[in-house]
Amino acid sequence: MDTATDTLDKMAETFKLLGDRTRLAILGLLREKELCVCNIVDILHMSQPSISQHLRKMKAGGLVHERRQGKWTYYSLKVEDKPYIQQIVMEIPSQASKLKELDGPSLSTVSCD
Repeated sequence: MDTATDTLDKMAETFKLLGDRTRLAILGLLREKELCVCNIVDILHMSQPSISQHLRKMKAGGLVHERRQGKWTYYSLKVEDKPYIQQIVMEIPSQASKLKELDGPSLSTVSCD
């Protein structure tokens, strides 16, 4: 395969990842700040295994960076090398208001404390 074909294949796989509402919501959250899995669970009101599965796929696709601190894993955006994805991420509606939910009581059984 040539370089153009490889690039098109990578772009197609990346766009497939973006075809999921939950993943778009996660990217919107991570555009605001780095978050722990438990934070995303609380904000999106989904199970930890489901959120982890989405994050695993996005990490494999090169969209997020994983950082471990103790027993917790934190995620941040990793789209600097993908200008075509940066544009899409900027078009995702702001998720900043959802981050305020982190200040309220936790609804999850998972805790970052």
